[in-house]
Amino acid sequence: MEDYNKIIESLGIKYLKSNNIKVSTPFSLKDYEETENAILILKKGTIHFGKDKELLKEGHALLIPANRMTPLSFGMVDEKAPELSLEEFGFKQSEYFKTAGAEDLSNVVADFTMIVFETKVFDTVNFFTALDIPAFSLENVAVNSAIYDVITENQKARAGNQRVIKIKTEFMVIEAIRHILEKRLFVEQMATNSTYFKDPRLIKLFKYIKDNLSGELTNKALSDIADVSEDYVGQYFKTLTGINPQDYIEYQRMEYAVKLLRTTKMSIRDIGKNCGYKDTAYFCRRFKMMYGIPAGKMRKRETLMNV
Repeated sequence: MEDYNKIIESLGIKYLKSNNIKVSTPFSLKDYEETENAILILKKGTIHFGKDKELLKEGHALLIPANRMTPLSFGMVDEKAPELSLEEFGFKQSEYFKTAGAEDLSNVVADFTMIVFETKVFDTVNFFTALDIPAFSLENVAVNSAIYDVITENQKARAGNQRVIKIKTEFMVIEAIRHILEKRLFVEQMATNSTYFKDPRLIKLFKYIKDNLSGELTNKALSDIADVSEDYVGQYFKTLTGINPQDYIEYQRMEYAVKLLRTTKMSIRDIGKNCGYKDTAYFCRRFKMMYGIPAGKMRKRETLMNV
């Protein structure tokens, strides 16, 4: 347990956005995904999640790790209900979603509250993504209470609300981790994938990569940071993380590109350069290969929270 205490102490937890959402008609979203973690609590109605279409019970929360593609269905979906991609949903969201303050709907099929948040070890590695766990439901009074407190503070905008939101978001995440440990969920993943959080050389590599995404991140540069030979650094990295360093670097660069596309007005060319791609055409090809859509469309792509 002491090891997990150290990991929790290392976490940088940050509230990003939240909303109350009512779904007006049944539909499925086949590829929901956020670049950061999301947690929702179903207040009323029906939501199914994952490839097996597991039912999320009313009053239960659903935690979806960052970059974990998770099919979602709202309401009692049948063969007549539309199945949309996240891109298609972006153009039709007003047909399905109503946010807080909207008129009362007599035909609400799902009413839920959602929070998107960041949870990174030493502000570098996404904790829930690194565990390689799927989206999962949890019945936890403390987590539910924290979610509602965050939403309330965000809506009322009272003095000190940002401080309270920060504290409550941190509490929510810690309670979610406690739930995983106490219920012994994902035992194998936790045992295997939490070990490298304890390796200071690897954490040093993660931080170096994050701080130098626009630069030359060769194996030679990484070997100097980790103080291992250039021939061994790739094996060292893959043994601890399961992927080779250059694949990890590209993943981090693309994640940063998505962030810049959604939060800035930078040109595609400048975003590519900031993410370490000197050739804009190559950056665009790699981006489309990874996400299935051009970078320009990603800028317009809506998520569940942008309603």
